[in-house]
Amino acid sequence: MNEAGTRTVELALAALLAAGGRGSDGSEGVDTGASLLAADPSADAELRGRGEGFVRLAWERGWQPADVVRLVRRDLDEPHVRLVTELIAAETRRYERLPPRWSDQLADLTAGPAKAQAQAPAAPRTDRFSHATAVLELYRLLIRLPAVEPVGPVPGAPLHLPPAEGEPRMLTRIRALLAKAEATGYPPEAEALTAKAQELMARHSIDDALLADRTMRGDVPGACRIGVDAPYETAKAILLDAVATANRCRAVWNSAYGFSTVVGFEADLAVVELLHTSLLVQGTAAMTRAEAEQRAAGRKRTKAFRQSFLMAYAYRLGERLAAATDQVTADARDESGGTGGSALLPVLAARDVAVEDRTERMFPETVATRVRGVTDEAGWTHGTSAADAARVPGGRGTGDGRGRIRPGPDRP
Repeated sequence: MNEAGTRTVELALAALLAAGGRGSDGSEGVDTGASLLAADPSADAELRGRGEGFVRLAWERGWQPADVVRLVRRDLDEPHVRLVTELIAAETRRYERLPPRWSDQLADLTAGPAKAQAQAPAAPRTDRFSHATAVLELYRLLIRLPAVEPVGPVPGAPLHLPPAEGEPRMLTRIRALLAKAEATGYPPEAEALTAKAQELMARHSIDDALLADRTMRGDVPGACRIGVDAPYETAKAILLDAVATANRCRAVWNSAYGFSTVVGFEADLAVVELLHTSLLVQGTAAMTRAEAEQRAAGRKRTKAFRQSFLMAYAYRLGERLAAATDQVTADARDESGGTGGSALLPVLAARDVAVEDRTERMFPETVATRVRGVTDEAGWTHGTSAADAARVPGGRGTGDGRGRIRPGPDRP
């Protein structure tokens, strides 16, 4: 053990934490600590080890790799993102087996920096003081992370799950449909592909529910986190809520940390992630086309237009996706007939109750909020039209299945 290096790290961290709010942004402690670290190269290994420990502490407080990197990217700069990605990779290498979803998150995190590094010219070497400053700024963020609702076991905890054998074929088919919908430049084709994907999602959910009931599989609801990034995060959170509700899940938005927690059965969580991502891509493309029309008519693009567009898009899609799910459920009940048809609705109802119960236990103090501030009528109209154009199967009424967040245009 390098006692001198350990002592230097202790002093640097003490200065970081003792400074508190001194300086406009607490920079006094960062500068003092960085000066100590820059002058003592023997502290480097100990400093990195402390960083891995802070990452582990984040796992124990309920955070996952994608959550941490997303927050670092939002609140700090790209050098901090590279640092935390390296720490996460090093910390998770020590585990023989990782919880579900972690492997995919880690692959996404390491693929981005590797690709960027391969394409970018060699960066100039950072001086020791600047590097130590970035490290301490990152550590300060990690230390201050609060406990959040856990959505799965931490690395190293016993996992009583069968080995993963790849995603179900139905999900592979849904993923391919949505990829085509995002790639096509022909809106009617995108609409048809998305409609088919939602129909397959609803049927996949029903089939999984009936199989679990027949085999007494003992499924229980789980949870996952999905990033809700600025700009227009309120509209994006409403869209995620709409997609989650239509697929028999519940979404709870944490605006302070930029994510929503989605609660539901595993088969439903997977399709919510797929559909939400695809609809964001398609909605952004539709908004860009609408803005081009506005500019051609002599109107400047505005933040109010984009916010109102996405609000309307999210709200109207929620109605239509819910109607599509209701239609597929009714069709499945009719196709089953006899005892099969009569068994379907109780099975689905029991799963809805289980999801609601899990959500309430995870978030006992959640409150509903009415969204305000939609002021651009043209944006609202274009967003509603874009959602209406995204034709979904079924359509026996729109219902009011979401009901918790109800945006609308403010009129004078």
